Amino acid sequence: MKQLLLTGAAALSLAACSSGSPDPMVGFGPNPEMKAPHTSLIPNVGVPKVVHWAAGAAPKAPPGFVVTRYAEGLDHPRWLLVLPNGDVLASEAAGPPSTGDKTNTGIRALVQKMLMKKVKSIVPSPDRIILLRDRDGDGIAETRTVFAQGLKSPFGMTLSGGVLYVANTDGVVSFPYRDGQTQVTGVGTKVFDLPGPPINHHWTKNVVASPDGSKLFATVGSNSNIGDNGMAAEQGRAAIWVYDMATRQARVYASGLRNPNGLDFEPTTGAVWTVANERDEIGNDVPPDYLTSVREGGFYGWPYSYWGQNVDTRVQPQRPDLVAKAIAPDYGLGPHTASLGLTFYKASAFPAQYRGGAFVGQHGSWNRQPLNGYRVVFVPFAGGRPQMPAQPFLTGFLNADNKIQGRPVGVAVDGKGALLVADDVGGMVWRVAPAAQSAMR
Repeated sequence: MKQLLLTGAAALSLAACSSGSPDPMVGFGPNPEMKAPHTSLIPNVGVPKVVHWAAGAAPKAPPGFVVTRYAEGLDHPRWLLVLPNGDVLASEAAGPPSTGDKTNTGIRALVQKMLMKKVKSIVPSPDRIILLRDRDGDGIAETRTVFAQGLKSPFGMTLSGGVLYVANTDGVVSFPYRDGQTQVTGVGTKVFDLPGPPINHHWTKNVVASPDGSKLFATVGSNSNIGDNGMAAEQGRAAIWVYDMATRQARVYASGLRNPNGLDFEPTTGAVWTVANERDEIGNDVPPDYLTSVREGGFYGWPYSYWGQNVDTRVQPQRPDLVAKAIAPDYGLGPHTASLGLTFYKASAFPAQYRGGAFVGQHGSWNRQPLNGYRVVFVPFAGGRPQMPAQPFLTGFLNADNKIQGRPVGVAVDGKGALLVADDVGGMVWRVAPAAQSAMR
């Protein structure tokens, strides 16, 4: 079996010889180029070695900013929530076992699993939330406590009306919360279910409360790349759900989004926006992941098409009726960047050009050469719409030898207006603050 895996890995490596654009910002913007799809028996792969951060090392921010280790030594931190008193919650989680997935069988799947383990994407799930507290306000959390444990691959978190909501991999649970609380007991009260195991191909679930507190929005990724497990297995998936607080009813709000993760409300219009990961294995440069506003009842193409009416001929049977109404996203974020985190900058500490814009955590994907993602990017907004050009904001997660020091996931803005970034592979929460603010500590 070992020799078989090595042979398969070699075949995958050979497939990486077909390279995409070297431009790190390829596929960005409101009208990214849609290159012709290209399929092959063996997909392109790009899986660098994980070396972790050396002592004193840190990612790089633009001039005028200082990057510090807000917290380190965490166990696969994925998502962040800043509480009203300045405490920070970090969910520590990884994917649960998935059974019944047709794409998890065969030599190709075994090799892919081996490669995912290599980049620390497959690890035991801590299933807990850590509370981080910066007591003296110097931008470094001196204390940490286990805030909640025994959860089910927790990911997104939101606070509304004195209640903390946590998105487990199979649904949303709640805990009563009072300001300054350092832990909760139990595993929470179920609020509503979301599609989960046994397959649960995309396990991450996010949850945010609407600004008026009347609704919860939750993300659910697909159960496959392109419906490989059959569309019956995709019921309620590849979607954003909405839960009405008054009626206590949950329903699909928008669909056809392969793997949405980040959710936030654009500060000018109040519209809900998401970042989503698009499909794999049709080329290095197609299709791009994206940032988009989410329309109620909207269909965004998956699995039948991408970026509007670009048909994916691999999907059978075809659905031209759904393709005809597929909504093109608002803004491309580059192909295979694994864009996950999203937060609009609503504070005032950063220079004016950042205010109202969106920060996106790009985890970095396996299905591309050269590598792309592995950074936090900034997308400027004006009048409630994304603008060109987007710009890399926090880089260096890949070192000079193209090896992984860390991988950014969730992004959040703390009480002083600094940007926090969860780095799951590095076990860090990074803090990016204006240099003037840092000098005042």
